[in-house]
Amino acid sequence: MSAICGLPILECVYCLACARWVWKKCLYTAGYESENWGLATAQEFEPVPRICRLILAVYEDDIRNPQWAPQGGYGINPDWVILRKDYNDNQGRVTPYMIYLDHDHAEIILAVSGLNLGKESDYIVLLDNKLGQAEFHGGYVHNGLLKAAGWVFDAEYEVLRELAAENPTYMLIFTGHSLGAGVVALLTMLAVHNRDKLGISRNKIRCFAIASPRCASLNLAVRYADVINSVVLQDDFLPRTTAALEDVFKSLLCWPCLLCIMCLKDTCTLEEKKLRDPRRLYAPGRLYHIVERKPFRIGRLPPVVRTAVPVDGRFEHLVLSCNATSDHAIIWIERESRRALDIMRDNDEHMEIPAEQRMERHESIAREHSEEYHAALQRAVALDIPQAYSPSSYGTFHQIDVGEDSGRSSALGSSLFHKKRTQSWNEFVGRLFDVDDAGHMVFKKTSP
Repeated sequence: MSAICGLPILECVYCLACARWVWKKCLYTAGYESENWGLATAQEFEPVPRICRLILAVYEDDIRNPQWAPQGGYGINPDWVILRKDYNDNQGRVTPYMIYLDHDHAEIILAVSGLNLGKESDYIVLLDNKLGQAEFHGGYVHNGLLKAAGWVFDAEYEVLRELAAENPTYMLIFTGHSLGAGVVALLTMLAVHNRDKLGISRNKIRCFAIASPRCASLNLAVRYADVINSVVLQDDFLPRTTAALEDVFKSLLCWPCLLCIMCLKDTCTLEEKKLRDPRRLYAPGRLYHIVERKPFRIGRLPPVVRTAVPVDGRFEHLVLSCNATSDHAIIWIERESRRALDIMRDNDEHMEIPAEQRMERHESIAREHSEEYHAALQRAVALDIPQAYSPSSYGTFHQIDVGEDSGRSSALGSSLFHKKRTQSWNEFVGRLFDVDDAGHMVFKKTSP
């Protein structure tokens, strides 16, 4: 009888939780996430539209006779394509990719295409993500994407090393879209930890992950923000999908079930608990958010690009938007990033900045990014993020590079984490106990 009487109470609690979740989601827009971030500049954002076009070129069967070229073409020289591999060449381990030697911009680029809805092998890679299954140098990563990245690295590191040796001043760029973005993000981490095989320094490695899935734990997402850049268009659903992707695809025929589970989970989980969950995955690196719509406005506005290395508030919530899937398309991302870059360049031209001041501005941007990156590392430690550690006070973060000695980096992060815990425990014990004359611990006497 008592159980039956409690059912209406449980129903009321559940309805209130659902109402709260719906209210939050209906009022929540993607622009809120990055409203306090800084604005990106044309210099730092310049590679994004160009790299998006290169990713689109991977989908072409014949690059010399393109069928789906965007406005203005792909902007690449077919003679500079070093190699291309399709699904047959990759044995279903990873999506098709291409290595391109860009002499115009002094870059060695490895571009990986996104998810093919008609390929079962892509789903196998994406859904191989049991929580906490894959550890990586003091953190957790997406298991299927890590295996795909490892396969690409083993297959191509000799080619990349040869190209880097022949072009020592060139940057090594990894880029991809969607599933490919997750692969190249983890491929970049592998490259940083295996620079001896590539013969290249850390500051020569960059990654542009376009619409990346959540593939790295928070400490790794922040730690590699100096080499990984994630680009997100407005309401894109994938960087915000906190539920296991396997559950999402299994629930395609039962969306109410998935929404109910997400409703209760989102309502009952504290933000502090989310941050301190070492297995929770995030979009990696520095984030670039392209914002082009505002609430209760019809149509697209001139796009604005905001950037930051956030620790908390890192695309934590799904946005209820009819554009959540279209904003994931590489075609739209290329188009809007190109528009945003054109606006930035027009603003720079109107300001008529002299060449010398532009160089100084470029150096100041690099310095500000470095300071922001170090501040993010320190904030991760302050928030007690598992395995997070700040750079040494006697040098830069690169001087204690995790890539040089993975064991040392993991041990350093672990020691700092446990040191903080030990200090907290000792303070707690000191508040409760005293040591008597015989050396025994006794409870402190409270004053009357």
